[in-house]
Amino acid sequence: MPKVGITDTILRDGHQSQAATRMRTSQMIPAFEQLDKVGYYSLECWGGATFDTCLRFLNEDPWERLRTLRKGLPNTKLQMLFRGQNILGYKHYADDVVDFFTKKSIENGIDIIRCFDALNDLRNMETAVKATKKYGGKAEVAMSYTISPVHTEDYFVKLSADIAKMGADLICIKDMANLLLPYDAYSLVKRLKAETNLPIVLHTHDTTGTGAMTLLKAIEAGIDVVDTCLSPLANGTSQPSTESIVATMRGTEYDTGLDLKLLAEIATHFRGVAEELTEEGWRDPARVLATDPNTLLYQVPGGMLSNLIGQLKQANAMDKYYEVLEEVPRVRKDFGYPPLVTPTSQIVGTQAVMNILGGERYKLVTKESKGLLRGEYGRLPAEVNADVRKKVIGDDKVITNRPADDIPPELEKYREEIRDYYQQDEDILSYALFPQVAIKYFQYRQAKQLGVDSTMLNKDQKTMPV
Repeated sequence: MPKVGITDTILRDGHQSQAATRMRTSQMIPAFEQLDKVGYYSLECWGGATFDTCLRFLNEDPWERLRTLRKGLPNTKLQMLFRGQNILGYKHYADDVVDFFTKKSIENGIDIIRCFDALNDLRNMETAVKATKKYGGKAEVAMSYTISPVHTEDYFVKLSADIAKMGADLICIKDMANLLLPYDAYSLVKRLKAETNLPIVLHTHDTTGTGAMTLLKAIEAGIDVVDTCLSPLANGTSQPSTESIVATMRGTEYDTGLDLKLLAEIATHFRGVAEELTEEGWRDPARVLATDPNTLLYQVPGGMLSNLIGQLKQANAMDKYYEVLEEVPRVRKDFGYPPLVTPTSQIVGTQAVMNILGGERYKLVTKESKGLLRGEYGRLPAEVNADVRKKVIGDDKVITNRPADDIPPELEKYREEIRDYYQQDEDILSYALFPQVAIKYFQYRQAKQLGVDSTMLNKDQKTMPV
Protein backbone atom coordinates (compact mmCIF):
# COMPACT_ATOMS: atom_id res chain seq x y z
CA MET A 1 0.00 0.00 0.00
CA PRO A 2 1.32 3.52 -0.82
CA LYS A 3 2.56 5.52 2.13
CA VAL A 4 0.01 8.28 1.43
CA GLY A 5 -3.58 7.56 0.47
CA ILE A 6 -5.67 9.98 -1.58
CA THR A 7 -9.35 10.69 -0.97
CA ASP A 8 -10.69 12.52 -4.02
CA THR A 9 -13.57 14.95 -3.45
CA ILE A 10 -14.56 15.62 -7.08
CA LEU A 11 -17.98 13.97 -6.59
CA ARG A 12 -18.86 15.85 -3.37
CA ASP A 13 -16.86 18.68 -1.81
CA GLY A 14 -15.28 19.75 -5.09
CA HIS A 15 -18.57 20.78 -6.63
CA GLN A 16 -20.09 21.75 -3.26
CA SER A 17 -17.27 24.25 -2.73
CA GLN A 18 -17.14 25.59 -6.28
CA ALA A 19 -20.54 25.06 -7.91
CA ALA A 20 -23.24 25.06 -5.20
CA THR A 21 -23.32 21.22 -5.26
CA ARG A 22 -25.07 21.24 -8.64
CA MET A 23 -23.26 18.34 -10.35
CA ARG A 24 -25.89 15.84 -11.51
CA THR A 25 -25.53 12.06 -11.34
CA SER A 26 -25.68 11.93 -15.14
CA GLN A 27 -22.53 14.10 -15.24
CA MET A 28 -20.70 11.66 -12.95
CA ILE A 29 -21.58 8.35 -14.62
CA PRO A 30 -19.31 8.65 -17.71
CA ALA A 31 -16.24 8.83 -15.44
CA PHE A 32 -17.09 5.85 -13.22
CA GLU A 33 -15.11 3.19 -15.09
CA GLN A 34 -11.90 5.23 -15.07
CA LEU A 35 -12.37 6.53 -11.51
CA ASP A 36 -12.71 2.94 -10.33
CA LYS A 37 -9.30 2.07 -11.81
CA VAL A 38 -7.34 4.84 -10.06
CA GLY A 39 -6.72 3.14 -6.72
CA TYR A 40 -7.85 5.99 -4.48
CA TYR A 41 -7.97 5.40 -0.75
CA SER A 42 -11.60 6.49 -1.15
CA LEU A 43 -13.93 8.70 -3.16
CA GLU A 44 -15.93 11.25 -1.19
CA CYS A 45 -19.19 11.23 -3.10
CA TRP A 46 -22.21 11.66 -0.81
CA GLY A 47 -23.45 13.50 2.26
CA GLY A 48 -22.73 17.13 3.03
CA ALA A 49 -25.05 19.27 0.92
CA THR A 50 -25.52 16.68 -1.86
CA PHE A 51 -28.58 15.15 -0.19
CA ASP A 52 -30.46 18.44 0.13
CA THR A 53 -29.48 19.59 -3.37
CA CYS A 54 -30.58 16.35 -5.06
CA LEU A 55 -34.07 16.70 -3.63
CA ARG A 56 -34.42 20.48 -3.66
CA PHE A 57 -32.90 21.45 -6.97
CA LEU A 58 -32.04 18.48 -9.19
CA ASN A 59 -35.21 16.35 -8.94
CA GLU A 60 -33.01 13.39 -7.98
CA ASP A 61 -33.41 10.80 -5.26
CA PRO A 62 -30.14 10.98 -3.27
CA TRP A 63 -30.52 7.31 -2.34
CA GLU A 64 -30.76 6.35 -5.99
CA ARG A 65 -27.62 8.39 -6.65
CA LEU A 66 -25.82 6.42 -3.94
CA ARG A 67 -26.95 3.08 -5.41
CA THR A 68 -25.76 4.25 -8.84
CA LEU A 69 -22.38 5.22 -7.40
CA ARG A 70 -22.03 1.85 -5.67
CA LYS A 71 -22.88 -0.08 -8.81
CA GLY A 72 -20.55 1.98 -11.00
CA LEU A 73 -17.58 1.99 -8.58
CA PRO A 74 -17.43 -1.60 -7.29
CA ASN A 75 -13.71 -1.55 -6.44
CA THR A 76 -13.50 1.82 -4.68
CA LYS A 77 -14.37 2.71 -1.08
CA LEU A 78 -17.17 5.27 -1.04
CA GLN A 79 -17.17 7.96 1.62
CA MET A 80 -19.74 10.41 2.95
CA LEU A 81 -19.79 13.45 5.25
CA PHE A 82 -22.19 13.15 8.20
CA ARG A 83 -23.00 15.93 10.72
CA GLY A 84 -23.34 13.73 13.80
CA GLN A 85 -26.69 14.17 15.52
CA ASN A 86 -27.66 16.65 12.75
CA ILE A 87 -27.19 13.88 10.13
CA LEU A 88 -27.34 15.98 6.93
CA GLY A 89 -29.88 18.50 8.21
CA TYR A 90 -29.68 21.55 10.43
CA LYS A 91 -31.11 20.39 13.76
CA HIS A 92 -30.64 17.45 16.12
CA TYR A 93 -32.58 14.28 15.36
CA ALA A 94 -33.60 11.45 17.66
CA ASP A 95 -31.22 8.52 18.08
CA ASP A 96 -33.53 6.14 16.21
CA VAL A 97 -33.38 8.39 13.12
CA VAL A 98 -29.58 8.70 13.32
CA ASP A 99 -29.23 4.93 13.69
CA PHE A 100 -31.58 4.16 10.78
CA PHE A 101 -29.94 6.75 8.50
CA THR A 102 -26.52 5.23 9.21
CA LYS A 103 -27.86 1.72 8.54
CA LYS A 104 -29.40 2.72 5.21
CA SER A 105 -26.31 4.67 4.12
CA ILE A 106 -24.13 1.60 4.59
CA GLU A 107 -26.70 -0.77 3.04
CA ASN A 108 -26.91 1.43 -0.05
CA GLY A 109 -23.15 1.55 -0.56
CA ILE A 110 -21.22 3.79 1.85
CA ASP A 111 -17.99 2.31 3.25
CA ILE A 112 -16.57 5.21 5.28
CA ILE A 113 -18.62 7.71 7.28
CA ARG A 114 -16.72 10.89 8.14
CA CYS A 115 -18.61 12.21 11.16
CA PHE A 116 -18.15 15.67 12.65
CA ASP A 117 -19.81 18.02 15.10
CA ALA A 118 -19.62 21.79 14.77
CA LEU A 119 -18.69 22.18 18.45
CA ASN A 120 -16.43 19.10 18.65
CA ASP A 121 -18.88 17.82 21.28
CA LEU A 122 -18.25 14.08 21.05
CA ARG A 123 -21.59 13.35 22.72
CA ASN A 124 -23.21 14.54 19.49
CA MET A 125 -21.33 11.87 17.52
CA GLU A 126 -21.72 8.86 19.82
CA THR A 127 -24.86 7.44 18.21
CA ALA A 128 -23.57 7.84 14.64
CA VAL A 129 -20.20 6.26 15.45
CA LYS A 130 -21.77 3.29 17.28
CA ALA A 131 -24.22 2.75 14.42
CA THR A 132 -21.44 2.94 11.82
CA LYS A 133 -19.53 0.20 13.61
CA LYS A 134 -22.69 -1.86 14.22
CA TYR A 135 -23.61 -1.93 10.53
CA GLY A 136 -20.12 -2.66 9.24
CA GLY A 137 -18.89 0.76 8.12
CA LYS A 138 -15.62 2.51 8.91
CA ALA A 139 -16.00 5.36 11.40
CA GLU A 140 -13.80 8.33 10.49
CA VAL A 141 -14.30 10.86 13.28
CA ALA A 142 -13.37 14.44 12.43
CA MET A 143 -12.05 17.25 14.59
CA SER A 144 -13.37 20.61 13.35
CA TYR A 145 -10.16 22.61 13.20
CA THR A 146 -10.11 26.24 14.26
CA ILE A 147 -7.90 28.72 16.08
CA SER A 148 -8.77 30.39 19.40
CA PRO A 149 -7.33 30.72 22.91
CA VAL A 150 -8.83 27.30 23.73
CA HIS A 151 -8.18 25.57 20.38
CA THR A 152 -4.49 24.91 20.90
CA GLU A 153 -2.44 21.98 19.64
CA ASP A 154 -2.84 20.40 23.08
CA TYR A 155 -6.63 20.69 22.72
CA PHE A 156 -6.63 18.71 19.46
CA VAL A 157 -4.21 16.09 20.78
CA LYS A 158 -6.46 15.50 23.81
CA LEU A 159 -9.53 15.46 21.54
CA SER A 160 -7.90 12.81 19.35
CA ALA A 161 -7.34 10.60 22.41
CA ASP A 162 -11.01 10.92 23.33
CA ILE A 163 -11.98 10.09 19.72
CA ALA A 164 -9.84 6.95 19.84
CA LYS A 165 -11.67 5.88 23.02
CA MET A 166 -15.01 6.27 21.16
CA GLY A 167 -14.01 3.43 18.85
CA ALA A 168 -13.11 5.47 15.77
CA ASP A 169 -11.29 3.70 12.92
CA LEU A 170 -9.64 6.88 11.63
CA ILE A 171 -9.20 10.46 12.87
CA CYS A 172 -9.68 13.37 10.49
CA ILE A 173 -8.39 16.92 10.91
CA LYS A 174 -11.21 18.86 9.24
CA ASP A 175 -9.81 22.26 8.30
CA MET A 176 -12.89 23.74 6.63
CA ALA A 177 -11.57 27.31 6.40
CA ASN A 178 -7.92 26.59 5.45
CA LEU A 179 -6.70 28.02 8.76
CA LEU A 180 -4.19 25.22 9.42
CA LEU A 181 -0.90 26.65 8.21
CA PRO A 182 1.88 24.38 6.87
CA TYR A 183 4.26 24.28 9.84
CA ASP A 184 1.38 24.03 12.32
CA ALA A 185 0.11 21.06 10.29
CA TYR A 186 3.54 19.42 10.49
CA SER A 187 3.67 19.87 14.28
CA LEU A 188 0.10 18.69 14.89
CA VAL A 189 0.38 15.61 12.67
CA LYS A 190 3.72 14.65 14.27
CA ARG A 191 2.11 14.71 17.70
CA LEU A 192 -1.03 12.86 16.61
CA LYS A 193 1.06 10.13 14.99
CA ALA A 194 3.12 9.80 18.16
CA GLU A 195 0.16 9.69 20.52
CA THR A 196 -2.40 7.53 18.69
CA ASN A 197 -2.22 4.31 16.68
CA LEU A 198 -5.10 5.31 14.42
CA PRO A 199 -4.60 6.47 10.82
CA ILE A 200 -4.75 10.28 10.50
CA VAL A 201 -6.52 12.05 7.61
CA LEU A 202 -6.23 15.72 6.65
CA HIS A 203 -9.00 17.66 4.94
CA THR A 204 -8.30 21.27 4.00
CA HIS A 205 -9.21 23.81 1.35
CA ASP A 206 -7.11 26.31 -0.58
CA THR A 207 -9.07 29.42 0.37
CA THR A 208 -6.05 31.22 1.82
CA GLY A 209 -3.67 29.87 -0.82
CA THR A 210 -1.78 27.60 1.59
CA GLY A 211 -3.65 24.30 1.06
CA ALA A 212 -1.08 22.43 -1.04
CA MET A 213 1.78 23.52 1.26
CA THR A 214 -0.23 22.37 4.27
CA LEU A 215 -0.76 18.95 2.66
CA LEU A 216 2.94 18.71 1.79
CA LYS A 217 4.07 19.41 5.37
CA ALA A 218 1.44 17.01 6.74
CA ILE A 219 2.70 14.29 4.37
CA GLU A 220 6.27 14.89 5.53
CA ALA A 221 5.01 14.55 9.13
CA GLY A 222 3.52 11.11 8.37
CA ILE A 223 -0.14 11.74 7.56
CA ASP A 224 -1.88 8.61 6.24
CA VAL A 225 -4.52 10.08 3.91
CA VAL A 226 -5.07 13.53 2.37
CA ASP A 227 -8.14 14.98 0.66
CA THR A 228 -7.56 16.37 -2.83
CA CYS A 229 -9.78 17.16 -5.82
CA LEU A 230 -9.24 16.54 -9.52
CA SER A 231 -8.01 19.75 -11.14
CA PRO A 232 -11.18 20.95 -12.97
CA LEU A 233 -12.87 21.64 -9.61
CA ALA A 234 -9.76 22.03 -7.43
CA ASN A 235 -8.02 24.86 -5.55
CA GLY A 236 -9.53 28.10 -4.28
CA THR A 237 -12.58 27.31 -2.20
CA SER A 238 -12.10 23.59 -2.98
CA GLN A 239 -9.28 21.15 -2.11
CA PRO A 240 -5.75 21.27 -3.61
CA SER A 241 -5.40 19.53 -6.98
CA THR A 242 -5.05 15.73 -6.98
CA GLU A 243 -2.70 15.72 -9.97
CA SER A 244 -0.40 18.33 -8.39
CA ILE A 245 -0.03 16.38 -5.15
CA VAL A 246 0.46 13.07 -7.01
CA ALA A 247 3.13 14.66 -9.24
CA THR A 248 4.88 16.24 -6.25
CA MET A 249 5.11 12.92 -4.43
CA ARG A 250 6.11 10.83 -7.44
CA GLY A 251 9.49 9.16 -7.03
CA THR A 252 9.76 10.10 -3.35
CA GLU A 253 9.22 7.93 -0.29
CA TYR A 254 5.68 9.34 -0.22
CA ASP A 255 4.76 8.22 -3.75
CA THR A 256 0.98 7.75 -3.96
CA GLY A 257 1.26 5.13 -6.69
CA LEU A 258 -1.48 6.83 -8.73
CA ASP A 259 -1.22 7.10 -12.53
CA LEU A 260 -1.00 10.73 -13.67
CA LYS A 261 -1.97 9.81 -17.24
CA LEU A 262 -5.19 8.17 -16.04
CA LEU A 263 -5.95 11.15 -13.79
CA ALA A 264 -5.44 13.49 -16.77
CA GLU A 265 -7.94 11.47 -18.83
CA ILE A 266 -10.55 11.66 -16.06
CA ALA A 267 -9.87 15.38 -15.64
CA THR A 268 -10.75 15.88 -19.32
CA HIS A 269 -14.29 14.66 -18.63
CA PHE A 270 -14.71 16.82 -15.52
CA ARG A 271 -13.33 19.87 -17.32
CA GLY A 272 -16.39 19.62 -19.54
CA VAL A 273 -18.62 19.26 -16.48
CA ALA A 274 -17.00 22.32 -14.87
CA GLU A 275 -17.67 24.30 -18.05
CA GLU A 276 -21.33 23.22 -18.01
CA LEU A 277 -21.69 24.26 -14.37
CA THR A 278 -20.09 27.62 -15.19
CA GLU A 279 -22.39 28.18 -18.18
CA GLU A 280 -25.42 27.32 -16.02
CA GLY A 281 -24.37 30.03 -13.54
CA TRP A 282 -23.48 27.75 -10.63
CA ARG A 283 -19.71 28.30 -10.82
CA ASP A 284 -17.93 31.66 -10.94
CA PRO A 285 -14.25 30.83 -11.64
CA ALA A 286 -13.02 34.30 -10.67
CA ARG A 287 -14.63 34.01 -7.23
CA VAL A 288 -14.04 30.34 -6.39
CA LEU A 289 -10.39 30.40 -7.47
CA ALA A 290 -9.49 33.67 -5.74
CA THR A 291 -7.21 33.65 -2.71
CA ASP A 292 -8.94 35.33 0.23
CA PRO A 293 -6.63 36.61 3.00
CA ASN A 294 -9.66 37.75 5.01
CA THR A 295 -10.11 34.10 5.95
CA LEU A 296 -6.87 34.21 7.95
CA LEU A 297 -7.63 37.62 9.45
CA TYR A 298 -11.23 36.96 10.52
CA GLN A 299 -11.41 33.14 10.32
CA VAL A 300 -14.50 33.40 8.13
CA PRO A 301 -14.83 30.41 5.73
CA GLY A 302 -15.62 31.16 2.08
CA GLY A 303 -19.24 29.98 2.22
CA MET A 304 -19.88 32.06 5.33
CA LEU A 305 -18.33 35.12 3.64
CA SER A 306 -20.74 34.70 0.70
CA ASN A 307 -23.68 34.58 3.13
CA LEU A 308 -22.51 37.75 4.90
CA ILE A 309 -22.18 39.61 1.60
CA GLY A 310 -25.63 38.39 0.54
CA GLN A 311 -27.22 39.60 3.80
CA LEU A 312 -25.52 43.00 3.57
CA LYS A 313 -26.51 43.48 -0.09
CA GLN A 314 -30.10 42.61 0.78
CA ALA A 315 -30.04 45.27 3.51
CA ASN A 316 -28.30 47.74 1.17
CA ALA A 317 -25.50 47.96 3.75
CA MET A 318 -22.32 46.85 1.95
CA ASP A 319 -20.61 49.91 3.47
CA LYS A 320 -20.75 48.00 6.79
CA TYR A 321 -18.79 45.01 5.37
CA TYR A 322 -15.57 45.50 7.35
CA GLU A 323 -17.44 46.41 10.52
CA VAL A 324 -19.29 43.09 10.26
CA LEU A 325 -16.05 41.19 9.59
CA GLU A 326 -14.54 42.74 12.73
CA GLU A 327 -17.68 41.88 14.71
CA VAL A 328 -17.53 38.17 13.81
CA PRO A 329 -14.59 37.34 16.13
CA ARG A 330 -16.23 39.34 18.94
CA VAL A 331 -19.50 37.38 18.64
CA ARG A 332 -17.53 34.14 18.44
CA LYS A 333 -15.72 35.01 21.69
CA ASP A 334 -19.02 35.93 23.39
CA PHE A 335 -20.45 32.56 22.30
CA GLY A 336 -17.55 30.49 23.71
CA TYR A 337 -15.38 30.20 20.56
CA PRO A 338 -17.39 27.73 18.46
CA PRO A 339 -15.55 26.55 15.31
CA LEU A 340 -17.09 28.28 12.30
CA VAL A 341 -18.67 25.44 10.31
CA THR A 342 -22.31 24.57 9.54
CA PRO A 343 -24.43 25.47 11.47
CA THR A 344 -22.38 27.65 13.86
CA SER A 345 -20.85 29.70 11.04
CA GLN A 346 -24.32 30.80 9.92
CA ILE A 347 -25.41 31.52 13.51
CA VAL A 348 -22.36 33.64 14.38
CA GLY A 349 -22.31 35.41 10.99
CA THR A 350 -25.98 36.35 11.05
CA GLN A 351 -25.69 37.60 14.63
CA ALA A 352 -22.68 39.75 13.68
CA VAL A 353 -24.73 41.35 10.87
CA MET A 354 -27.64 42.02 13.25
CA ASN A 355 -25.33 43.52 15.88
CA ILE A 356 -23.93 46.03 13.39
CA LEU A 357 -27.13 46.86 11.52
CA GLY A 358 -29.24 46.95 14.70
CA GLY A 359 -27.18 49.76 16.16
CA GLU A 360 -26.83 47.95 19.48
CA ARG A 361 -25.15 44.61 20.15
CA TYR A 362 -27.68 41.80 20.77
CA LYS A 363 -30.65 44.16 20.52
CA LEU A 364 -31.93 41.80 17.81
CA VAL A 365 -31.23 38.10 18.31
CA THR A 366 -32.00 35.03 16.18
CA LYS A 367 -33.63 31.95 17.66
CA GLU A 368 -30.50 30.04 16.61
CA SER A 369 -28.29 32.35 18.70
CA LYS A 370 -30.59 31.73 21.65
CA GLY A 371 -30.40 27.99 21.04
CA LEU A 372 -26.61 28.02 20.89
CA LEU A 373 -26.37 29.92 24.20
CA ARG A 374 -28.98 27.62 25.77
CA GLY A 375 -26.84 24.59 24.96
CA GLU A 376 -29.27 23.18 22.40
CA TYR A 377 -26.42 22.46 19.98
CA GLY A 378 -24.13 20.93 22.60
CA ARG A 379 -21.28 21.97 24.85
CA LEU A 380 -19.50 25.17 23.80
CA PRO A 381 -15.68 24.94 23.79
CA ALA A 382 -15.09 27.82 26.23
CA GLU A 383 -16.94 29.94 28.79
CA VAL A 384 -19.49 32.24 27.20
CA ASN A 385 -19.87 35.93 28.01
CA ALA A 386 -22.27 35.79 30.97
CA ASP A 387 -23.67 39.28 30.34
CA VAL A 388 -24.41 38.44 26.71
CA ARG A 389 -26.06 35.15 27.67
CA LYS A 390 -28.25 36.96 30.21
CA LYS A 391 -29.26 39.58 27.64
CA VAL A 392 -30.02 36.95 25.00
CA ILE A 393 -31.81 34.18 26.95
CA GLY A 394 -32.70 35.87 30.24
CA ASP A 395 -33.28 33.33 32.99
CA ASP A 396 -33.77 30.35 30.65
CA LYS A 397 -32.18 27.16 31.89
CA VAL A 398 -28.97 26.11 30.10
CA ILE A 399 -28.92 22.51 28.88
CA THR A 400 -25.90 20.60 30.16
CA ASN A 401 -26.89 17.07 29.12
CA ARG A 402 -26.52 15.63 25.60
CA PRO A 403 -29.20 17.56 23.63
CA ALA A 404 -30.51 14.41 21.89
CA ASP A 405 -31.38 12.90 25.29
CA ASP A 406 -34.40 15.21 25.27
CA ILE A 407 -35.66 14.07 21.85
CA PRO A 408 -38.11 11.11 21.94
CA PRO A 409 -38.01 8.50 19.14
CA GLU A 410 -39.26 10.01 15.86
CA LEU A 411 -38.96 7.33 13.17
CA GLU A 412 -42.45 5.86 13.40
CA LYS A 413 -44.00 9.32 13.45
CA TYR A 414 -42.23 10.18 10.18
CA ARG A 415 -43.20 6.82 8.68
CA GLU A 416 -46.86 7.52 9.40
CA GLU A 417 -46.72 11.08 8.06
CA ILE A 418 -45.55 10.00 4.60
CA ARG A 419 -47.70 6.89 4.16
CA ASP A 420 -49.33 8.40 1.04
CA TYR A 421 -45.94 8.87 -0.63
CA TYR A 422 -43.96 5.93 0.77
CA GLN A 423 -42.16 3.78 -1.83
CA GLN A 424 -39.01 2.75 0.10
CA ASP A 425 -37.72 2.95 3.69
CA GLU A 426 -35.27 5.60 2.57
CA ASP A 427 -38.18 7.97 1.84
CA ILE A 428 -38.84 8.17 5.58
CA LEU A 429 -35.33 9.52 6.09
CA SER A 430 -35.53 12.00 3.21
CA TYR A 431 -38.73 13.34 4.77
CA ALA A 432 -37.26 13.42 8.29
CA LEU A 433 -34.40 15.64 7.15
CA PHE A 434 -36.21 17.92 4.68
CA PRO A 435 -39.99 17.54 5.13
CA GLN A 436 -41.30 20.19 2.71
CA VAL A 437 -38.60 19.62 0.10
CA ALA A 438 -39.06 15.82 0.24
CA ILE A 439 -42.84 16.06 -0.19
CA LYS A 440 -42.35 18.23 -3.30
CA TYR A 441 -39.91 15.65 -4.64
CA PHE A 442 -42.31 12.76 -3.87
CA GLN A 443 -45.07 14.61 -5.76
CA TYR A 444 -42.70 15.13 -8.69
CA ARG A 445 -41.79 11.42 -8.62
CA GLN A 446 -45.40 10.30 -8.54
CA ALA A 447 -46.31 12.61 -11.43
CA LYS A 448 -43.37 11.36 -13.45
CA GLN A 449 -44.32 7.73 -12.81
CA LEU A 450 -47.88 8.51 -13.97
CA GLY A 451 -46.61 10.31 -17.05
CA VAL A 452 -47.99 13.67 -15.91
CA ASP A 453 -46.18 16.94 -16.76
CA SER A 454 -44.18 17.49 -13.58
CA THR A 455 -42.06 20.48 -14.61
CA MET A 456 -43.69 22.89 -12.18
CA LEU A 457 -43.79 20.63 -9.13
CA ASN A 458 -40.22 21.04 -7.93
CA LYS A 459 -38.88 23.97 -9.88
CA ASP A 460 -35.23 24.88 -9.36
CA GLN A 461 -35.03 27.94 -7.09
CA LYS A 462 -31.80 29.71 -7.89
CA THR A 463 -32.18 32.16 -5.03
CA MET A 464 -32.32 29.54 -2.27
CA PRO A 465 -28.94 28.91 -0.59
CA VAL A 466 -27.64 25.38 -0.13
